[in-house]
Amino acid sequence: MRFELEHTVGASRERAGTLTTDHGKINTPVFMPVGTLGNVKALTNRDLDEANAQIILGNTYHLNNRPGMEIMKMAGGLHKFMNFERNILTDSGGFQVFSLAQLTKIKDEGVHFQSHVDGTRFFFTPESVIDIQRVIGSDIMMVLDECSHYPVGHEAAEKAVKRTSYWAKRSIEHFRNTEPLYGHDQTVFAIAQGSVYKDLRQRSCNELAELDFEGYAIGGVSVGEPPEMIPEIAAVCTDILPQDKPRYLMGVGTPSDILNCISVGVDMFDCVMPTRNARNGTVFTKNGKIILKGAKVKDDFTPIDPECECYTCRNYSKAYIRHLFNSGEKLAGQLATIHNIYFYIWLTNESRNAIINNIFDRFKRSILVNY
Repeated sequence: MRFELEHTVGASRERAGTLTTDHGKINTPVFMPVGTLGNVKALTNRDLDEANAQIILGNTYHLNNRPGMEIMKMAGGLHKFMNFERNILTDSGGFQVFSLAQLTKIKDEGVHFQSHVDGTRFFFTPESVIDIQRVIGSDIMMVLDECSHYPVGHEAAEKAVKRTSYWAKRSIEHFRNTEPLYGHDQTVFAIAQGSVYKDLRQRSCNELAELDFEGYAIGGVSVGEPPEMIPEIAAVCTDILPQDKPRYLMGVGTPSDILNCISVGVDMFDCVMPTRNARNGTVFTKNGKIILKGAKVKDDFTPIDPECECYTCRNYSKAYIRHLFNSGEKLAGQLATIHNIYFYIWLTNESRNAIINNIFDRFKRSILVNY
C-alpha cells in the first residue's frame, strides 16, 4: 500500500491524498460503505460502481460466522466471492467485543466469543484475526482492539488502551511473519483507543505510532458520547498520528460529523447510518434530511434532490418512494439506500475537490447550515 499526501491548506488541517493498493486508487477524503457480510445492504455491485465506491467494508467476526473461512478460502477470498474488483477493508471484530459484550469474555490472550448465530464458541487472538483476514483477502486489515463503553472510568479506559497496544504489537509481528494467499498485497492498520480522555488518546497514539503501521484508525468514538466530542477526540489523535499515513475514523457518522472531522485531518470514514436510515425512510441531501414516510412529500413529484445524478433521483419522485414505503414494498429501502450511499460518497468527493481548490471552509458551511 502507498499513501501520497497531495494537498494541504496552509495552517488548516484538512487534506487530500491518494491511497493505492493492488485493487486500485482511493482518493481521500473517502467514505466507505459498510458491507458487513460481503454485501452493502440492498445494493448490487452495479449500484456501488455507479456511486463510485472506491472501497467497501466487510467484518471479520461476521464473515467468520457466515459463510465461514472454509467457504471463503474455496471461493478465493472475498473479492472473488462477491465479485467485487475494487478495494475492501475488513474490521477485526474488535467492535463486536463492545457490541456483543454479553457474548464475550476478554483476556489479555484474546477474546472468547459465543456466536450470536448458533451459539458456537470460538477464540479470537490478535494472531488468529490476522489469519482470518488473510483468508478473506481484504486489502486493508484491522488489528484486534478493545473498544471501551461510554461512559467509562479512566482506570477501565486505561486498561483497554494497554491491552489494545499489546494486541497491536502482536498483530504487526504476526502480519510480518505471514503472507497473502491470493496474489495481491495486504496491509494492516492499528486502532487508537482511549475513550474521551485526552491523556489516554495521546498515549494510545504514541504507542501505536512507534510500531510503524502503514495506516492508523481512531476507534471508540460514536459509542454514546456527546456528538460535539467526536471532532475533539479525532483532533487529539490527528495531532500525534503520522502525517504521511492515512487516518481512518471508525463508525462515523452524520454528514456534520464527517465534515467536522475532515477539518481536523481525517482521511477515511465508514458508517451504517446512510444504509440504516435509508431502510427506515430517511435520506440525506446537501439541503438537509428528508423523511420519505412523512405527509409532507405525499404529493411531491420531484426527485429527492433534482441535482443528484444517482439512479433513484433520475427516475423516481419522493411521492412514489413514500408510496412504496407505506405499502411495505422492499424497493423503497433499496431506492433510498442508492441515494444515501451516492450522497455520502459525493460529500467526501466534493470535500476533496474543495480542499484542492482551497474552498473547503466555504463548502463545509454550505452543507452544515442545513444540518
